[in-house]
Amino acid sequence: MHKALLAAAITATIFNSAMAFADSETETIRQQLDALKKDYEQRIQALEVRLLKAEENTQQANTKVQEIEHTLAQNNVSKKASFGQNNFNPAINVILDGQSANFDNDPEDYELPGFALGPESGLGEKGFSVGHTELAMSANIDDKFYGKLTIAVAEHEGATEIELEEAYIQTLGLGHGLTVKGGRFFSEIGYLNKQHSHSWDFADAPLIYRGLFGNQLIDDGLQISYVAPTDTFLQLGAELLSGHRFPAGGRTNGVGAWTLFVDLGGDIGIEHSWQLGLSHWRANDIEDRQSGGHGHEESEVETPSFSGDSRVNAVEFVYKWAPNGNPKNQNFKIQMEYFDRRETGDVTMLNSGPPVETTGYDGHQKGWYAQATYKFKPQWQLGLRHDRLSSNNTGSDADVLGEAGLDNEGHRPKRVSLALDWLPGEFSRVRLQFNKDDSYEKSDSQFLLQYTMSLGSHGAHQF
Repeated sequence: MHKALLAAAITATIFNSAMAFADSETETIRQQLDALKKDYEQRIQALEVRLLKAEENTQQANTKVQEIEHTLAQNNVSKKASFGQNNFNPAINVILDGQSANFDNDPEDYELPGFALGPESGLGEKGFSVGHTELAMSANIDDKFYGKLTIAVAEHEGATEIELEEAYIQTLGLGHGLTVKGGRFFSEIGYLNKQHSHSWDFADAPLIYRGLFGNQLIDDGLQISYVAPTDTFLQLGAELLSGHRFPAGGRTNGVGAWTLFVDLGGDIGIEHSWQLGLSHWRANDIEDRQSGGHGHEESEVETPSFSGDSRVNAVEFVYKWAPNGNPKNQNFKIQMEYFDRRETGDVTMLNSGPPVETTGYDGHQKGWYAQATYKFKPQWQLGLRHDRLSSNNTGSDADVLGEAGLDNEGHRPKRVSLALDWLPGEFSRVRLQFNKDDSYEKSDSQFLLQYTMSLGSHGAHQF
């Protein structure tokens, strides 16, 4: 009996201790839950306070934006009211360009067999020379138009020549992707043609540009372009041109030449981009396209002149890569263009005869170039370019074709170029370039040292 009572007492003691422990543990857990609940409530309150503060800041920002918009609107009205009080303030930019050139051959003997070269198609001066200097002014005109004027200054055969390179107006804000440009401008045929030469990746033009356009096609007229509202970039356009400048020739009462072009492109991720372009230029009833440089028509030198129809088709492709989409420190670019020109008409040697030497002419000329540039350091860029041309021109008098430079002499011009650019800043460049030029049968090794410096305001370049 005594043992039974003792066991019961021990059991009761253990039970009471267990209950006491359980009550204590429960109380601890309850206290922890209360603490967590209180902490979450405080955090929620803090978040609500931050939300209210953010809403207040947003309201203040909206109010500030409205005030700024109102101020700008008032200023705009004020400017319009006082437009006649000399508020016109154009951006002014000067491009200084110069070079030192060394040629194995005499640059005066340069030729492209199968191509009658136009003005400014030669190699340029040997030794030290001031190159193509530009003075550009541009500004918005009211809120509807933009205007630009570019004057080029160059030295030719010891004489300083000043040329009006660009002078055009362009619409702003027409809407629906439409833009209209009128005046003198670079044609949209091809990729490189519409860029100023100081932005090129090499010191000279590709051979096909030299052979077809006298380096670049510039004309007076009207250009209309349309950018479609698509995810992929799509631009369509047309140009109505006077046709009085090479490679057309002779001013007409209306449209002497015209151009159609289409460009499309896009991005692949953030590091890759591309653009493909097609273009067509045509000039009908060319009356007198003279080749061989300035002033020959007034001298005793025989100069070839073409009269007839001319058409050029072009294909371009450009690919660009930049790490993380930022080309400032490192980038890579591949650029290719192909041109095909067909002409029918007559070729006449001016200042020849009597009798005057002339021949019927059926010309087919084509060529391409491919180049790659790699900016491997923020201040250094390396470029490699290859050019090739070919022609198949026929006529009733082979001797006249030969005198005009339209006989290919069984030769296909080609050239390889290597360029190293030092880019100390955004507005300066020093370039060392080597050309292995096989434009004609006598191969020429050419070394060019070029500097290009930009003074003043300068807009961004095109893709």
